[in-house]
Amino acid sequence: MALTRRKLLVSAAAVTVGAGALIISGRRNSSYLKQISNEFYTFLPIPKLLDARELGNRVPLVAQSGETEFFPNLKTEGYGYSAPYLGPVVRLYRGDTVTMDVTNQLDKVTTVHWHGLFVPSEFDGGPYNSIDPGQVWQPALKIDQPASTAWFHPHPHGDTARQVYMGLAGLLYVEDGSAQDLGLPLRYGLDDIPLIIQDRNFSADGELTYDFSPMAVLHGSRGDTIIVNGVYGPVAEVPHGMVRLRLLNGANARNFRLVFDDWRAMHVIANDNGFLATPVEVKELTVAPGERYEILVDFSDGESVALLTYPDKLGRPSNGITDQMNKIVKDLTETFTPVMRFDPVVDIAVAVQIIPSKLVDLPAPLVPENATRRSFILDSMTAVNTPMTGETSSMEGMDHSAMSGAMKTENTSGLAMGMKMGINGEPFDMTRIDAEVKLGDKEVWELRGTEMAHPFHIHGASFRILNLDGAAPPAHQAGQKDTVLVNEWAQVLVSFDQPGDAAKPFMFHCHILEHEDAGMMAQYATV
Repeated sequence: MALTRRKLLVSAAAVTVGAGALIISGRRNSSYLKQISNEFYTFLPIPKLLDARELGNRVPLVAQSGETEFFPNLKTEGYGYSAPYLGPVVRLYRGDTVTMDVTNQLDKVTTVHWHGLFVPSEFDGGPYNSIDPGQVWQPALKIDQPASTAWFHPHPHGDTARQVYMGLAGLLYVEDGSAQDLGLPLRYGLDDIPLIIQDRNFSADGELTYDFSPMAVLHGSRGDTIIVNGVYGPVAEVPHGMVRLRLLNGANARNFRLVFDDWRAMHVIANDNGFLATPVEVKELTVAPGERYEILVDFSDGESVALLTYPDKLGRPSNGITDQMNKIVKDLTETFTPVMRFDPVVDIAVAVQIIPSKLVDLPAPLVPENATRRSFILDSMTAVNTPMTGETSSMEGMDHSAMSGAMKTENTSGLAMGMKMGINGEPFDMTRIDAEVKLGDKEVWELRGTEMAHPFHIHGASFRILNLDGAAPPAHQAGQKDTVLVNEWAQVLVSFDQPGDAAKPFMFHCHILEHEDAGMMAQYATV
């Protein structure tokens, strides 16, 4: 029997209150905080928009600490870019060169990676572009790519997960005039709305807490509270018409499987690196960590509607997984969690009422006859010493919750826990080049995951998906991408169009950030 909207919301409220005890035992969780109201109760904040051209193509960003209010009357310490938590949306224009003035006011080394921007490796913002406390980094970025939604976040090796968890993330809009020509919604914050979706854990007094126990590193740190644009339970007021939502999964590890509570359609118009050929209608949309999608949603019926997510199934566990983890997977697959609500209002004028039938020319991917082929296994190497293989684990009997706690300045990466992961059996090594590719070439990369699904991301290049687990990719993933969720295996056609110096090479890695910090990362240079 189909679930009604009311039944969905009741189920969602139930899992929101109860999930924390399943995920992390022995820790004070924030379930009582979410009983403040069973309704969405705060207006969706819209990040400040920085238009690069209005700023003379010189954009200031400050990595800083600060306090924000996730729950009423409770102050939470976090990080942000020129803000207490998260950061601005930076609008860039194709053909311009933009200087980013990045100041580090944190007490830790950081970097800023331009995830989805195609720039030379010397400006990519990976581990080689470290910014010491009190220092300024000023990369000059030549913007030469189609319209798309990208983002920026820290990438210091061994401390990426913690810094992102604390709040360092922001969006980049690349514009080339095509959205105007297509008649898409363009009014920032009104019918063109950025949504950064994350999951976080909070202590009973409202502090961010981070689970870096061995099991959390193995599966990626996952929270019991979903926030959007840095708030819990938001409401967005929208026009009685077509609205463009730019979705970013900014979580450390969780996949969001999004649906509306009345099962209304989402029309996917773009994925990571640009528009699709035509809008693709879906009722459910899975967004992996690091992925971006742009969707059109029709609110012309004037009905309020909630956006929900199915629980993440934690990938595909192996035969040796413990009974406790099996129970968690079973319990989490039976209910929904609320994300946010949309309220159509008459006060916002309607600008767009139709969905374009065609977007851009998108030829089918053509594999060169002599294309180089490579194979990479995303390898949870730690699994050989854990219950994932059925063997006795040195972690059994440990109080994992005791290793979780409020994070402010400590490095709590998988490496710090003595855990190692890798690609093709090798943990990340900054002194080793794992692949040399020819600038301008296209290569076929076969990607395989072990123990669970892994979101694979490559810097400095985009790809077309050729195959997902033996089948062609779904239509809404047919465009240019830089991140793909690898379940068992995938084939992608990668285009290498940016110079990558061996002294500062490009990265490729799992975008479960705890996996990346623990060594599931490699690097390539162009020749």
